Amino acid sequence: MSALLTATCAVPAAGAVLTAALPAGTTGPRRRTTKVVALGVSAVTLALAATAVARFDPDGARYQLTESYSWIRSFGITFSLGVDGIGAVLALLTAVLVPIVMLASWHDADPAPGQDGPTSLPARGKEGAGVAAPDGTFENRRRTQGYFALILAVEAMVIVSFYATDVFLFYVFFEAMLIPMYFLIGGFGDKAGGSESARQRSYAAVKFLLYNLLGGLVMLAAVIGLYVIAQDQGFGTFDLRTLTTAIADGQLVLSGTAEKALFLGFFFAFAVKAPLWPLHTWLPNAMGESTAGTAVLITAVVDKVGTFAMLRFCIGLFPDASKTFAPAILVLSVIGIIYGALLAIGQKDIKRLVAYASISHFGFIIMGIFALTSQGQSGATLYMVNHGISTAAWMLVAGFLISRRGSRLIADYGGVQKVAPVLAGTFLIGGLATLSLPGLAPFVSEFLVLVGTFTRYPAIGIVATFGIVLAALYALLLYQRTMTGPVKAGVHGMPDLKARELAVVAPLVALTILLGVYPKPLTDIVNPSVDATLSQVHETDPAPAHPVAATSGGEHK
Repeated sequence: MSALLTATCAVPAAGAVLTAALPAGTTGPRRRTTKVVALGVSAVTLALAATAVARFDPDGARYQLTESYSWIRSFGITFSLGVDGIGAVLALLTAVLVPIVMLASWHDADPAPGQDGPTSLPARGKEGAGVAAPDGTFENRRRTQGYFALILAVEAMVIVSFYATDVFLFYVFFEAMLIPMYFLIGGFGDKAGGSESARQRSYAAVKFLLYNLLGGLVMLAAVIGLYVIAQDQGFGTFDLRTLTTAIADGQLVLSGTAEKALFLGFFFAFAVKAPLWPLHTWLPNAMGESTAGTAVLITAVVDKVGTFAMLRFCIGLFPDASKTFAPAILVLSVIGIIYGALLAIGQKDIKRLVAYASISHFGFIIMGIFALTSQGQSGATLYMVNHGISTAAWMLVAGFLISRRGSRLIADYGGVQKVAPVLAGTFLIGGLATLSLPGLAPFVSEFLVLVGTFTRYPAIGIVATFGIVLAALYALLLYQRTMTGPVKAGVHGMPDLKARELAVVAPLVALTILLGVYPKPLTDIVNPSVDATLSQVHETDPAPAHPVAATSGGEHK
């Protein structure tokens, strides 16, 4: 039994502990050591995740590189890992993005200028006077270690979620990742929010936590209900492969009412995390008040666990309920597509614009999943990867822009392309990818999602296409208002991208172009898993409305 998947999960977890335990200090060399160690751990994790993808055989068993270790034997709970094509590419996406986020966030946890080095405690001021904590305090001395340790902790928990083949194991890490994300949002949030920044960060972090905890509690009830029903029928286990096989073979029977209730319990938690309209309202606050790196972790990494789980758990465990609720979910998805795009157009804050754009994109992903066609689900899986890459590029360049000007407001920018042409150019590429320009990665996935949806639900597919038009509006208007026109006063002297920032953006731009012109390596990996998912709901692609005439005999295919 290979331990590759366990190692891929354990390395960032151990790295988080190591990073947090490094000697505290306020000097530049000590902070640099912390960052280099964390970056090295993320590089090792990337190598392991890439090895798992390289060793995955698309023509082999659905779950490969499987591992299982007894955990809570009395309840049939195991630490079971296994990778299918969808989980493999999403774990690799996570491993690719984390070192990029670390490089982009290299100075996000540094002390404020003028506080670099140990200082003595100031005299106690009046309550509420806003006296800044000195860099010599424990909080500031541990700040860098805490920030990078939390990023590694998120990475470990997300990768376990993509590899888990035990329902209870998945649930534990699905919920546990909320803790480091809460501290990343509330403790290391954006500094460009003005005098109310700290209060807004706290509000955003609490809202994020409460929404997702509520979803998790509902899911917990469904997980327990599933176990009770399975145990009554002789399947006292949380093993996903055992449960899905028993359901498919008719050995484990869920009544119609029970299956629908359990499906809704799982789906509610995943829809909150995804986020699907109308359960999306935590996302703009969380992304707006986070650092750019944390915002990327939210939308490009953590939120993908929700859409991935819809494929693996909702459809795998509850196939009949998935077909029953698919039309309603598609309606919610298309509302999210249009709603998110319209609100993005009206935003005055750059980060909140990207957040609402992501809500629109997640609508496309969920629509592709529940169209229940091979094109739709392949497109949805590719969309998870491509959205992660393109939105990471767009958000991180936006973060570089905001860090230079000290403002998130679109109105404070203008003429940036004249003083920082490379920054403006990369920002444009991120925006064009967001609107799914042909030749860039998101176009392929969005096209497949729309085709897959239209073949089964043409009305939904037609309405969803308006989201493409609206995406062009918010992406191009943002570029026009910030990058073109006369150079505004606060933009004069703005430096262009530096070497570290170019190292962040270059791989994202390269992947956006590469996967836009040659997505075959990804589709070859994910398509067998998509076919297996469709077989669980006993669905096949709809026949063409106008069959192609056969070459002889007047017959039709």
